[in-house]
Amino acid sequence: MRPERRRLIKAGFLALSLGTAQWARGANLLAVRIWPAPDYSRVTLESDAPLHTTQTFIASPPRLAIDLEGLQLNAALRELVGKVQASDPNIAGIRVGQYTPHTVRLVIDLKRAIAPQVFTLQPVAAYAHRLVLDLYPQESLDPLAQLIQERSAAKASSPAAASPPASAAAPDALGELIARQNGPATGAALHPAAPALTPSTRKQDLLPPPAVSMDSPNHAPRAEKNTQSTDRLIVIALDPGHGGEDPGAIGPGGTREKDVVLKIAKMLRERINASTVNGSPMRAFLTRDADFFVPLHVRVQKARRVQADLLVSIHADAFFTPQASGASVFALSQGAASSSAARWMAQKENKADSIGGLNLGSQEAQVQHALLDMSTAAQIKDSLQLGSSLLREIGSVGRLHKPRVEQAGFAVLKAPDIPSVLVETAFISNPQEEEKLRSEAYQQQLTDALMRGIVQYFSRNPPLARNRGL
Repeated sequence: MRPERRRLIKAGFLALSLGTAQWARGANLLAVRIWPAPDYSRVTLESDAPLHTTQTFIASPPRLAIDLEGLQLNAALRELVGKVQASDPNIAGIRVGQYTPHTVRLVIDLKRAIAPQVFTLQPVAAYAHRLVLDLYPQESLDPLAQLIQERSAAKASSPAAASPPASAAAPDALGELIARQNGPATGAALHPAAPALTPSTRKQDLLPPPAVSMDSPNHAPRAEKNTQSTDRLIVIALDPGHGGEDPGAIGPGGTREKDVVLKIAKMLRERINASTVNGSPMRAFLTRDADFFVPLHVRVQKARRVQADLLVSIHADAFFTPQASGASVFALSQGAASSSAARWMAQKENKADSIGGLNLGSQEAQVQHALLDMSTAAQIKDSLQLGSSLLREIGSVGRLHKPRVEQAGFAVLKAPDIPSVLVETAFISNPQEEEKLRSEAYQQQLTDALMRGIVQYFSRNPPLARNRGL
């Protein structure tokens, strides 16, 4: 037998034996993570090979048992027990043990009944194989219904709270809703018996009567110039990109996009909540106010749920080379992207779901994606006007990457009835711009510019009053 053939046979036997050993020992757990949030709590187990599981949900007391087959209890799994925060709104504690010689049992004790989603994710970006446990409360309450209940209880217990007219207290009530819709970072338990919302019980029922009514269900701002004001609250949905499992872009100095944009969004929220336009109060609503993952379609869904007048998604750009610089503003495109760079950017941002960990087996998610494809020409026209106002103001405090609003198929901009833009604040991949993004002074300048752009837009395009039947 030739020496070359002999060497190939030996190499084949070696590869086969290593593969058999790998199969025999099963997967090796690499990392464990817990992401608590009021919407849901996520537990992630990352391993070097797919994990095979069986799960059982026990209703009383509520707990979820997961059997991890072909796994040995190691330090990473033991760490999971100590990662549970007392403030987690869904998880009370976690127990873990070697149930059989080749099976680890994980028991998650819950604070309330949940509807678990257990799914796996293939390796992507910096992640290996992931087993994801998403723990959604079975009774997900509408935030407006919760607000109505809480305010009714407060009025009943406090004569002082009940004395002002409802119309005078209403803007603060909705402000409370927006500030608390995601809850504090630690999470807060929801009341178990909030009254159900009827089709006519909406934001306008908590506000002063509208100055004018409209016949069309589309409540997007007028495209033409109009200095008339409306006596109602203006709601701005702020969408800090990425979060949780999805860090977004990471700068050469280690700055994570998800952290920077959340800080900017919170600063902008403070500015919006202290501002008025033509006498109308403003309030900001954050699609996430802490470090957790929100799927792209859910971000849009949240903005529509509070009937936002605008959606501004905040990001920090990245490119293959460190030379790229400047801020950009994007709107949705019904057809082709306005440039190859815009198309590439949309494809990159739309990958957030695969990195953050979207359960592709969820039928509801697929339905939502389909519904949000009904973008309208009117929404895009208003979005371009908003984008131009923002771009003009951002250009006064820093360099622009492109002098005009670009367009592409960004999933987060597909609300058919809300003017929506995506702002790339700077290139975090550029060392100089990364340093600027870390600077509180630049963050403040950028926040001021975004605020001026929003006010300028509404000064020219005041929002229409809403029909009470909406």
